[in-house]
Amino acid sequence: MQEPFYQELTVQMKGIQKEWQASGRLQRGNLFVVGCSTSEVAGKSIGTAGTKEVAVIIYQALKELADETGIRLCFQCCEHLNRALVMERSTMIDFQFEEVSVIPVRKAGGAMAAYAFEQLEDSVVVESVTAHAGIDIGETMIGMHLKPVAIPFRFQQRFLGEARVNAAYTRAKRIGGARAVYSDDNYDSMNRDCQ
Repeated sequence: MQEPFYQELTVQMKGIQKEWQASGRLQRGNLFVVGCSTSEVAGKSIGTAGTKEVAVIIYQALKELADETGIRLCFQCCEHLNRALVMERSTMIDFQFEEVSVIPVRKAGGAMAAYAFEQLEDSVVVESVTAHAGIDIGETMIGMHLKPVAIPFRFQQRFLGEARVNAAYTRAKRIGGARAVYSDDNYDSMNRDCQ
């Protein structure tokens, strides 16, 4: 691949990063899952052409996003590792996850997870999480790692390289039925009579 391809990826990823930052949907301490096929970004079938060069660009933008918003990143491995996740040990401890014993590599874990494992401070792998939000680059299916009520977050830019990009944030489950008032509703517009 030529240098212009990587330059364009950097611009695209910066745009995605800025859209997330501007959304107001990410809160300090939120767990943010990243699913990524670097093969798909490069225009190849998932799992066939993983590349560290693409992983570097994506990681750098997501690290900046984490630094700006205070989110905690976790990177989903490919199906060869049952979609386990790479994160910092401090995140594992804070969320009370259990460590599993494996080191992701490009051919078993994927280029993105392998690169993240090398970059994160005191990295570990856990089996599953229930994240507050996430991004899926190349249709790697992050849904299994999101909290139950996931809401799609649509980017203006729907592709990164050749890969489709999807994202979601989550909200608390609503309980109580028709008379209940929720924190994200306009209370004044609701019938306050509870009798």
